[in-house]
Amino acid sequence: MIKKGFKGRCQKRQMKKCKEVVRTYGAIQLAYAERLEQEDSIIEFQCNVMLSGLEAGEYSSDFVCEKQNGDLMVRECVERRFLKKPMTVKLLDASREYWTRRGITDWGIVTDEEK
Repeated sequence: MIKKGFKGRCQKRQMKKCKEVVRTYGAIQLAYAERLEQEDSIIEFQCNVMLSGLEAGEYSSDFVCEKQNGDLMVRECVERRFLKKPMTVKLLDASREYWTRRGITDWGIVTDEEK
C-alpha cells in the first residue's frame, strides 16, 4: 500500500494489460506487475488504486485485477520484514475490510522471497 503523495522512487512502464502507465514503487510491486502481465487468467489490472474514505488516511491498493471469469482480485505488496509492524498490519486489515465491503473476497498479500 502506498500513501497518497509518496515521494519515493517510482518506475514507469507500459504494459498491455494495464490501460494506464504502470507506476511501481519497489521490487516486489514491479515483479508482481510483470507476473500479472504474463498470467493467462488475468484480463486486465490496475495499479495503485485509491481507497476512498479509508479511516487510516489516503492510501492505495497495489493491484486490482480482473480475471477471465469476471471476478476481481486485489493484491497488496509488502516486504516480509514489515509484516509484523503494527502500522503495516493496521493498513493491510483496513485494505482487506475495504474490499470485502465491496464484495471482493479474493484479497491477498504478495511478499518478497524468504531468505
